[in-house]
Amino acid sequence: MKIGYFADGPWSHEAIKKIVADERFEIAFIVPRYDCQDPVLKEWAETLGIDFLPIQNVNQQDAIDELMAYEADLFVSMSFNQILKKDILQAAPRGFINCHAGALPFYRGRNILNWVLINDEKEFGVTVHYIDEGIDTGDIIRQRMLSITDLDDYSTLLDTAIDVCAQLLYESLDDIESDTVNRIQQNSIHPVGTYFGRRREGDEWIDWNWTSRQIFNFVRAIKTPGPCARTMFGEQTVLIESASIISDAPEYIGTTGEVVGQDKNALIVKTGDSSIRLNKYIIESPTDLSSDTSKLKIKIGSRLESAAIQSLAQRIADLEKSK
Repeated sequence: MKIGYFADGPWSHEAIKKIVADERFEIAFIVPRYDCQDPVLKEWAETLGIDFLPIQNVNQQDAIDELMAYEADLFVSMSFNQILKKDILQAAPRGFINCHAGALPFYRGRNILNWVLINDEKEFGVTVHYIDEGIDTGDIIRQRMLSITDLDDYSTLLDTAIDVCAQLLYESLDDIESDTVNRIQQNSIHPVGTYFGRRREGDEWIDWNWTSRQIFNFVRAIKTPGPCARTMFGEQTVLIESASIISDAPEYIGTTGEVVGQDKNALIVKTGDSSIRLNKYIIESPTDLSSDTSKLKIKIGSRLESAAIQSLAQRIADLEKSK
């Protein structure tokens, strides 16, 4: 079975190893993301003696004609970033499939591993599905669910998803090659499902009015290799790499975002319901690069704020001055 491979990143690196190791499968060409042409995939193309085809828009007719000339049986997407339209989806006889790190029909969309942690899920899914003209709405070929514990964070889920997606894609290729696919329509599982949009710059700010559990989930959801959760200390940005729930922390009304204790190098901060421990945080270099951040001490009684709150406070102060 000849495969056209549209791919990028570690997901595709692990999968291609499994594909080329099976003599039933042949990769006809590799189409990388146009904006960041994966050098590892380029090396694979050279090793396999196949064409590496950076294409700005795979939906254009000349691009479709070029790809169809390779006579691939199936097209495969692994972390490819172009929206695929009807003509390219119909260009290979056995269709166009994708591996998605979400339990379709739930968690369609982008940045799913971040969102499942933010939503305090106890498991997440990896799904291989046919691509249709919707967003992650095509028929399911295979799906696997994996557990999430409080020890997990974005990095552990990412490592797991990369491995499982490669294996699940290989199993799905076996199903397709042997004509044993049991296609499952997503609306037979749930008529609506859920969709999540791409996380953007500015989405990383903590709201200290959230509960401790919400903040704990938020911090672990976007830690490295994500942008890290952020808060403001005065005019300085603080990146929070690690936080933990305080067992039996009392619930009470207080000033949210206020540092209410210290535990060795950790900070205890008041949240919307109780308090949380910030185990690892970094104060970013100030605008004045000659300043020494080591002299900036976050003490008990200090207040941490979101950028939005600080910006609003500044606008109010500026308005007062202008009166």
